[in-house]
Amino acid sequence: MAKESMKAREIKRAKLCAKYAEKRRQLKEAGDYAGLAKLPKNSSPVRLHNRCSITGRPKGYIRIFGISRIQFREMASKGLIPGVHKASW
Repeated sequence: MAKESMKAREIKRAKLCAKYAEKRRQLKEAGDYAGLAKLPKNSSPVRLHNRCSITGRPKGYIRIFGISRIQFREMASKGLIPGVHKASW
C-alpha cells in the first residue's frame, strides 16, 4: 500500500495539471517558453505518475487495466478479469 501522503500528492498534481492544461497549450502554440517556465513545475503532465487504482502502488503498473501487476494476478486468479486464464505463474 502506498502512503496516504503520496496518494494525496498525486491527486494534487493531477488537479494542477488539469488547471493549467489550456494555458500550457496556448503558451506552447505561441512559442513562449519563458511563460512556460513561470508555471508551477507540478502542473506539467510529465510529472504525473501512474499508480494502481486499488493499492496505489507505483511500480508494475498495467496501463490497460489501471492496476498493478500484483493486483492483476490476484484478480485473474479469482476469475474477476474475463478472458484471462491462469498459466504457470
